[in-house]
Amino acid sequence: MKTLYDVQQLLKKFGIYVYVGKRLWDIEVMALELDHLRKARVVNDKTFVAAKVVLTHEHRIEVQHARDQHQSIGGI
Repeated sequence: MKTLYDVQQLLKKFGIYVYVGKRLWDIEVMALELDHLRKARVVNDKTFVAAKVVLTHEHRIEVQHARDQHQSIGGI
């Protein structure tokens, strides 16, 4: 599992489709859904950890992007 798309496909296997309308929020909801799948013991540890790593990475990118956008607007 290497991309956000891979995580989406994993969730899709369980009938979980996430679209909130903002990428950062989508990532956060996917993380919550993944936690629920782990708690229900339908996702093994290796898959869970791999998906969490991807989600954490993507979340950091989105937060940094938001900071950069805010700074560029504030600098005008």
